[in-house]
Amino acid sequence: LPAQGSLLYLDALHAAFPQALASRGTALLSWSPGGARAPGGWPLPTLYCTPAEAGALPSRAAALRAQLLFALQERALHVLEAGLAAELLDALAMLRDGWPGLARDLALGRLSPQPGLPEGVRGRLQALLAPDAARAAELRAECARGFEGIVRRLWPRLEVVVVSTAHGAEQLYCDALRQADCQGLPFYCPFYQVAGALLGVNLWPEEPAPRFLLCPDWAFCEFLPCPAEEQLQTVLLGELWEGREYGLVLTARPGQYRCCAGEVLRVSGFHKQCPVVEPVRRESQVLSVRGESIPEERFCQSLCRAVGMWPGARLVDYVCVESALLGASSGACAPHYEVFVELRGLRDLSEGQRYKLDQCLQEDFPIYKSFRFKGSIGPLRLHLVGAGAFARLREALGSPLPMPRVLREERLLRLIQGTVIS
Repeated sequence: LPAQGSLLYLDALHAAFPQALASRGTALLSWSPGGARAPGGWPLPTLYCTPAEAGALPSRAAALRAQLLFALQERALHVLEAGLAAELLDALAMLRDGWPGLARDLALGRLSPQPGLPEGVRGRLQALLAPDAARAAELRAECARGFEGIVRRLWPRLEVVVVSTAHGAEQLYCDALRQADCQGLPFYCPFYQVAGALLGVNLWPEEPAPRFLLCPDWAFCEFLPCPAEEQLQTVLLGELWEGREYGLVLTARPGQYRCCAGEVLRVSGFHKQCPVVEPVRRESQVLSVRGESIPEERFCQSLCRAVGMWPGARLVDYVCVESALLGASSGACAPHYEVFVELRGLRDLSEGQRYKLDQCLQEDFPIYKSFRFKGSIGPLRLHLVGAGAFARLREALGSPLPMPRVLREERLLRLIQGTVIS
C-alpha cells in the first residue's frame, strides 16, 4: 500500500472523527494467516488494542475469537476495524453464541484453549490479558438484554466501523450489520483495491455510499466505455465523463501485467481534476442457465425484495447455483436456479412464500420471465439452511477473500447442501 494512501486515509478519518486516532482506540478483526498486518497498512501500531499475533493464527475462527476478546477488554474504543465485513459479522456471531465463555475469560484474564490456537501462542497472548470482573459483568448484562445495537452498548464511545470493502459481495454483510448489531454507526470503506493494486482512496468517511478518488500514480488505469462502442478503444483518466460507466483495464505493479479487471465503475464527479468513482458491479458474476445473464447484484436486489414479503424474516446470507452443477440431485426438470438462504427470525417458508422470489425475478427481468413462460427455464428452487452455515463455509474456504454469491465450487456446494433444513 503506498504511504500516500495511508496518510490520506488517516487524515480523512481524523477530520471526520477527531478521537479516532487515540492510542489503543482501535480494535482489529481481521484474519491474516500469512503474516499479521492491518488491512490499511499504516505504520501506527499504537492505534490498536489488538495484538498483531492474534490475527495470524492458523484458524480463522480462533483468530477472530482471540481478537474479539481483546476488543471486549477495551471499553473506550473509538474505531472498530474489520478486514472484511464478513469477518466482523462472524465475530459478532461468536459473541452471540459464546458470550458466557468470553465473559469468563474476561473475568479471569485468560484465553481458553481451542482448536487452531497453538499453546505457545496462547500463552503469549494470555500474558497480555488482565482479569477484569467489572467488564465481564457489563458484558453479561448487555448480552442478556439482547443483541440489537449490541456494538454501541458494549463500546459507548465508538464512532465508526472501518471495513476494507463495502460494495459488491460485502455490501449484504454491511447492510445486515447496520440493521442489527451496529445500529447507528457509520461504515467507512477507505480504499479501492483491484487485483492486489490500490487504485483510490475514500476522502468522505461520513457518506453512506463509498466514493473513491482515483490517484494517477498508484497504477496505470484505462477505461472501456459501457455499453461498449463499435470501435473498442480505451480512454485515460483525463478523458472520463461524469455520469458515465466504464470497464476497468488495469496495469499494476509488480509485473506490469495488463488485464481487464472485470470491474465496472461510474464517474460520480471530480476532485481537483482527478475523477471520483463508485464501483457498480463485477461483470464476471452473472447467473445464466439459458444465456439470460442476470447480474449478481441485481439478483440480490430481487431476493431482498422477496425477503421483505416474508414477515419477520431478515436475510443473513445466500448463494445461488445454476442447477447443472447439482447433477441428478437437481431433478429432471428444465435448467433452473437453486438458491440457498440463511434467515433470521423465520424458521420455515410456505410454498407461496418461496414462489415470491421467482415472481420477483420475473417482474425484474423480462428475459427471465420470457424463458419461464416458454418452459426453457424451470421454477426456481429455494432452500433454507441452518444457522451459522455460511460462517462455516467461509471457514472452509481457508482464505480471507469474500465468497462470491454465484457459487461454482463443487466442494463448497456439498458443504452447503449438508446444512439444508427445508
